[in-house]
Amino acid sequence: MKKRIGSYPRVRIEGGGRAVVSQAGGVLLVETVRKAGLDTAISAALAPWRKARAVHDPGKILLDVALAVALGGDCLADVGMLRAEPAVFGPVASDPTVSRFVDTLAASGEKAWAAIRSARAEARDRAWRLAGRDAPDAGGTVTVDLDGVLVVAHSDKEDAAPTWKRTYGHHPLMGFGDHGPGGTGEPVVALLRPGNAGSNTAADHITAAQLVLAQLPKKYRRGRRTLIRTDSAGGTHDFVAWLARRGRWLSYSVGMVITDAIHQHVLKVPASAWTAAVEADGEVRDGAWVAELTGDVLDGWPKGIRLIVRKERPHPGAQLRLTDADGMRLTCFATNTTGRPIAELELRHRLRARAEDRIRAARATGLRNLPLKRTAQNRIWLEIVQMALDLLAWMPMLALTGKARLWEPRRLRLRLFTTAGQPVTTGRRRILRLAGHWPWTSHITAALERLALLPNPG
Repeated sequence: MKKRIGSYPRVRIEGGGRAVVSQAGGVLLVETVRKAGLDTAISAALAPWRKARAVHDPGKILLDVALAVALGGDCLADVGMLRAEPAVFGPVASDPTVSRFVDTLAASGEKAWAAIRSARAEARDRAWRLAGRDAPDAGGTVTVDLDGVLVVAHSDKEDAAPTWKRTYGHHPLMGFGDHGPGGTGEPVVALLRPGNAGSNTAADHITAAQLVLAQLPKKYRRGRRTLIRTDSAGGTHDFVAWLARRGRWLSYSVGMVITDAIHQHVLKVPASAWTAAVEADGEVRDGAWVAELTGDVLDGWPKGIRLIVRKERPHPGAQLRLTDADGMRLTCFATNTTGRPIAELELRHRLRARAEDRIRAARATGLRNLPLKRTAQNRIWLEIVQMALDLLAWMPMLALTGKARLWEPRRLRLRLFTTAGQPVTTGRRRILRLAGHWPWTSHITAALERLALLPNPG
């Protein structure tokens, strides 16, 4: 008897196979594009850039690149994997055509960026309305987290510079709409900046906030129902004053640097004024307390500001900072929300940490590096990355349920998008049959059924 050697079976490989479609699970993204109306919106927005007798629609060219990035691509040439599957993705432009079109948009500057952003805002409004109770604004409020992202450059690109982490590259300022504990999140702004851009530059935060409001449905562009959250980089007088300006009335929850004045006030807070911090499930957070600071520490800040500080036992091995007190780690944030317990407000601000998950997803979706040379080109690339992340957020929001709604891009690709399929034409219909033994085929088919039940645009 011959004994088999090795852990895996030997398979003979031959080229020339035709009856198979790679990335068949990508139909989930294609259907999401159709239901959200992103294809028609981007085509209409980029119509001025369509040349006479052009074969490819400008909107589809850009959208194809975004789909490729959503499926795992990290450069313009990766659109080739869509070109190889016309049965699913239709006709796709050649690499030179894609490259020339990105250059054309980059040369158009702000006009092109505004057109792309307007199309995204239109599709976002429709996607949220389709999501209903699963939409980010289902509770009548919208939360947007602003945070800086370091993108390392491995070659000399325009505006690349040394960063505060002693790397070399760019320092975009991004904003993410929070979907809450039952979902993920989506990008609403990406402001490209040089690597040496300051973390707490108020002008950049104001510009980013203005772009954020333009991406939200009109009813959220002013008023307390829109909450802007930042870390201590947003805790500047100018930015807080802009958020609280009369007529804008935005809600905010921004981190604050522990200054000497704040430190001295914390030392004077009586023990009876400290309240136990809470966790998301309502349980008391062990070893953490919160208190509100009042008095002259608020001088110079807008009317209505509240300063809330948390003290917490540091985890074993953590080093205390000069601003810590009595062996406790101190953190502080400012808000203008009233009528809620300070422990609840502190928990709301602490949940800003979900933005780190969104940044991790962005790095895995085209933001690991900026692939183009000039800044204007990379601004277009950032818009492409945001469209890809939009689709990766809208598809689970509209089509997935349970824990699957929380899957990040890498897991979506591994379990859903990389599924292979067999195209079949029968009765003038095109059918894509997925492998029955694939563990997540039922997730794909159920998701497609939910998308099919949604109304089409127009």
